[in-house]
Amino acid sequence: MSAKRFVDTNILLYAKDASETEKQPIAAALIQELWETRSGCLSTQVLNEYYVNATQKLKPGLTQVEAWADLEALQAWEPIPIGFNLLAKGFNIQSRYQLSWWDSLIVAAAVDSNCKEILSEDLASGQVYDGVPVINPFVS
Repeated sequence: MSAKRFVDTNILLYAKDASETEKQPIAAALIQELWETRSGCLSTQVLNEYYVNATQKLKPGLTQVEAWADLEALQAWEPIPIGFNLLAKGFNIQSRYQLSWWDSLIVAAAVDSNCKEILSEDLASGQVYDGVPVINPFVS
């Protein structure tokens, strides 16, 4: 198994978003690679965000059953639970890096999971948080 790579919600959403003609194939190929290398990592926060956005904001969106099936499949990645210890790490990261609360929890989960990188469009590509760099797969 390869080193773990933390996947932010937007990557999962782009893989399903037919309206994103440039980003969808990149995201879909990346997700496929993560499945093949067994290196995908995410948190329960990402699963929550994915379900809500996939069913309510994607046009056309997924049905609740389709989104739930995706969540069930992603359980294979052993999502990081957001317990109080992770919240405390997120608070510390938010204070040090001036991130939004939600982004600080993404970083905390990636750091806590010993991921080699965070795949995200939302966080600053190239930025390193507690030794974990952010990679925006849509930037050449």
